[in-house]
Amino acid sequence: MSNEPSNLGRKLEPNYHKIDFLSHLGVDVLSLLQARPGERILDIGCGNGDLTAKIAAAGAIPTGIDLSERMVKLANQKYPDLNVQVEDASQYRTDVAFDAVFSHAAIHWIHNPADVVQSIWQALREGGRFVAEFAGSGNIALLITAIKQALEVHGYTWAGRNPWYHPTIGEYTSLLEQRGFRVTFAQHFDNPTPLKGEATGLKNWLNSFSDYFFSDVISADKASIYQAIEAQVRPHFERENQWFLDTSRIRIVAIKERT
Repeated sequence: MSNEPSNLGRKLEPNYHKIDFLSHLGVDVLSLLQARPGERILDIGCGNGDLTAKIAAAGAIPTGIDLSERMVKLANQKYPDLNVQVEDASQYRTDVAFDAVFSHAAIHWIHNPADVVQSIWQALREGGRFVAEFAGSGNIALLITAIKQALEVHGYTWAGRNPWYHPTIGEYTSLLEQRGFRVTFAQHFDNPTPLKGEATGLKNWLNSFSDYFFSDVISADKASIYQAIEAQVRPHFERENQWFLDTSRIRIVAIKERT
């Protein structure tokens, strides 16, 4: 849901309230993967297994990993024939040589990206490919700024609250190239995400990530903070009575060069 949410490499779990929506969005990046029958494919941040199942439907042999025991349990319940495991992507090691590594809505949850790149490199066979989509620089930047300002006005410090890693396309492709990957496709694009229920949708979003941003905020302050955030972002998010988050995504295809 990876919306976003996948939670590899972190102790806290993101809220998966939009995971079905995110699984639907992941269909586009699957077209970049081009899974073929018989290929072994590692799905990093598999969540509820929806995209892993689509990879299997193409005839490939997927292995899904996710740090969330709850999501792996859900994936096993929905797709009992899938190989889905609780694993930390930053420490994942395997004797299996994968033809491809795939990831949707997971990379931005991991704050040690170099370790994940190393895991991906070691999991791939020579000539294997890495295909991913995740939130990039500028993702919900207006909203994060509004949250930060509202918290600070109410006397709360900002440090340590942002759970995400949002690299620029240059930062991430450089990280891959430094490890030896050849980046064959890189795209950074805006993808405004609609919120259901107008301002109520924004409140629901804030509540979904409350454990990160507002865990120490008292109830009276939270109501005032929410109002301040809404007032600040409304001119940017509201279009013809519909609210949109300022989401931004990176898509990557990279090849493990033959030595």
